[in-house]
Amino acid sequence: MTNSITEFKDAEAIFITGSNTTENHPVIGAQVRQAIRKGAKLIVADPREIPLAKDADVFLKIKPGTSVALHNAMLNVILEEGLEDKEYIANVTEDFEAVAETVKKYTPEYSAAICGVDAEDIRKAARIYGGAGVATILYCMGITQHVNGTETVMTLNNLVMATGNLGKKGGGLNPLRGQNNVQGACDMGALNVFFPGYQLVTNPDAVAKFEKAWGAKLSDQPGYTMTQAIPAAHHGDVKMLYIMGENPMVSDPDTAHVKESLEKAFLVVQDLFLTETAELADVVFPAAAFAEKDGTFTNSDRTVQRVRKAVEAPGEAKADWEIFVELMNRVGYEASYNNAEEIFEEIRTVTPQYAGLTYARIEKGGIPWPCPTEDHPGTPILHIGKPARGKGLFKAVEWVESSELSSEEYPLVMTTGRILYQYHTTTMTDRTEGINKVAPGHYVEINPALAAAKGIADGDTVKVTSRRGSITTQARVSDIVGENVVFIPFHWASGANVLTNADELDPLCKIPGLKVTGVKVEKLA
Repeated sequence: MTNSITEFKDAEAIFITGSNTTENHPVIGAQVRQAIRKGAKLIVADPREIPLAKDADVFLKIKPGTSVALHNAMLNVILEEGLEDKEYIANVTEDFEAVAETVKKYTPEYSAAICGVDAEDIRKAARIYGGAGVATILYCMGITQHVNGTETVMTLNNLVMATGNLGKKGGGLNPLRGQNNVQGACDMGALNVFFPGYQLVTNPDAVAKFEKAWGAKLSDQPGYTMTQAIPAAHHGDVKMLYIMGENPMVSDPDTAHVKESLEKAFLVVQDLFLTETAELADVVFPAAAFAEKDGTFTNSDRTVQRVRKAVEAPGEAKADWEIFVELMNRVGYEASYNNAEEIFEEIRTVTPQYAGLTYARIEKGGIPWPCPTEDHPGTPILHIGKPARGKGLFKAVEWVESSELSSEEYPLVMTTGRILYQYHTTTMTDRTEGINKVAPGHYVEINPALAAAKGIADGDTVKVTSRRGSITTQARVSDIVGENVVFIPFHWASGANVLTNADELDPLCKIPGLKVTGVKVEKLA
């Protein structure tokens, strides 16, 4: 995130897209509602009429996979009506002309036909966002989990820079992370192209730095992403998979293919519970939960915070770092740490953004990175004055329809997401009796018009089929979704990701198109 969570309530306009914020990020949702009470205007774009849609000044119920067309149309209006920040564009950005030329054809009428919304609503949204003194954009996996997810984020960045909202308090471009400490995991190098601190593995200087720090020879080649590693295991190119705190048997696309792939590799799983993935493992390491270990978490706005051990871990469960240290020593890499703080001190020496952070400094409150020195206060707002790269790079992007929507056999668009009551793959929440009474299993939301055409009533058992397979679930008839759109929450193993596509990935970040799947729905007797 470019800005801190506490700033959202100071924005004059908020554009939320691809995020069911009040259900998936309730604390941030509360900040948004505080902003509305203070007079902020709200724009919401989503395939479903999420709770915040009722608070919105403009709600754009877009067809899944059409966000690029919407964002281009909003920029079209901003430029046509002179709402752009000409000084910011001229002084601290580049390649603006290519974007301005590209968005000319994306008139509100042109994009409205693609997105399935009213052209005047696109104009109204653009005027609210472009006309505000300070505006922020919040987005989540409804934007990124597409085969053009990276480019979709680029079009949001175009909006932010064109209006001069980068580097402003209450402004910026703010991705809401899907799980706790996702940001921290990325910071620590849990990405296939980076060492800790986003230092490229292909950079010889970075390789030399970490070889010296760790006393080991390191590869200078990018590794696999998760979505590449599992197919590679299926093909025999990956012989072993070590999965920590993740449950791809539920969260990854095309469940049948995932299972086949995991069964072909030597599988190690490190987790709190025996998940659907751990049940397939050759070795399971029981890990301690957050309240059973010391360490730090880094939240969505880059704030590094202490985590303190409150209770002892049960049975043989150990803190993750203890498992890793024991494993390293057993395979011949000598490692010796006495506690989590010693590891954090090492992190500081190799990660420039963390260099000024110490346990003493974050004892009573978190500090956002970058924090390069011990007398630095931290950086709640990125890109003040100008983008960190020197000049902000505009990117011209064309909308392309997903190949999932090209089949007459599967004419409906299935999108997936989370609900308030269950967390991710239910590894933890399905052990709570009260939660399971409220949200015991998956279902499919169907628009009343579609339900009537297929003779489906609320509560009926239906079959949903894609190119990958079929699931049986319960129909929930509701106009929360559009007429040719269905929604299935992904939390359960026998649900949405049995149907989603693992074959086509975003060419840049390799994320699958989980939010757009061609399906058909049939009533079962």
